[in-house]
Amino acid sequence: MHEMAITQSVIDAVCAHAAGRRVHRVTVEVGALCAVVPDAMEFCFELVAEGTVAAGAHLDICIVPGTASCRTCGNRFALAGPILLCPCGSADVELESGRELRIRSMEVSTTCAQPAAAETTEQR
Repeated sequence: MHEMAITQSVIDAVCAHAAGRRVHRVTVEVGALCAVVPDAMEFCFELVAEGTVAAGAHLDICIVPGTASCRTCGNRFALAGPILLCPCGSADVELESGRELRIRSMEVSTTCAQPAAAETTEQR
């Protein structure tokens, strides 16, 4: 299951960018054509995040649909699967979207400054 390795890479990147702050939510974009099963990725996310600053974080997965354009007829069309074929019959197509796999955003805690001790606070 390659989702485990992909999710491990996501957690590694998120934890590095969190710089010790607690991670509450991670949003990733997954292309419909990149052969990642969202349910498997969610399952792996919980396992891989355990023991890190991302433990207990929520994973949001945004599926990016596959689209292509035909160099023969100029048609732009949706792709339901990995077969790159224009409705006109041409295989001379350019993939525009659907292979993305990226971290779009993450929510982390902010570190709060410690309140100043009353003895050291200047009174006016």
